[in-house]
Amino acid sequence: MRSETLRRELRATRWLEHPLASANKAAGIAIVILVVLFWAQYLRPQALGGNAAYVLVSGQSMEPRYHTGDLVLVLRRKSYRPGQLIAYHVPKGDPMAGAQVIHRIVGGDAKHGFVVRGDNRTAPDVWRPKPGDIIGAKALRLPHAIVVLQYLRSPVFLGILAAALVFVYVLASGQARNASEPRA
Repeated sequence: MRSETLRRELRATRWLEHPLASANKAAGIAIVILVVLFWAQYLRPQALGGNAAYVLVSGQSMEPRYHTGDLVLVLRRKSYRPGQLIAYHVPKGDPMAGAQVIHRIVGGDAKHGFVVRGDNRTAPDVWRPKPGDIIGAKALRLPHAIVVLQYLRSPVFLGILAAALVFVYVLASGQARNASEPRA
C-alpha cells in the first residue's frame, strides 16, 4: 500500500517536471535557431553567399589604431565613401593581384576607382580599387585576435575540446540508459 502511494507521488512529480523540461528544451531550440539566423544574416562568409569577410591585419600601415594580429570583420556594402576603412583585393594586372589590403578611402569614386591610404602612410596606395575589388567596409574590430586564433589551433585546446566532447557523450548516454530502465 505504501509503495503504491510512493509510485503515485513519483509519477506526479515527474508530471510536474515534464512541462518545465519541455519548456527548457523549446527555449534552447529557439535560441539555437536565433543564433543560426543571426549568423546567416550578418556573419556568414562571402564564400558561403554571405556579406561578411574576416581580414587579419598585417604590418604597420594602419597603426596606431590597427595592429598586426587584429581581426577586422568587414561587410559588403552597396556603396563606399571617403573615410571608410575597406578591405580590397589588389586589382588584376598587378604582380600582387589578389592580395588583400585593408586601408582607408581618402578620395576617388566608384567609377574611376577609390584613392586609398594606410593611416600610418603619407602617400596613397598605387592601386585604385573599384567596387568589384572591394571585399567590404569595417564593421567590427577584434584587437589581438591572432592570440585567440593561435590558441584555438593549439594541441592543448584541441585535447580539451576532445575531452569535453567525450565527457558530454558519456554523460548523455548515461542519462539515456537511466531513462530507458524500468522503474519499480
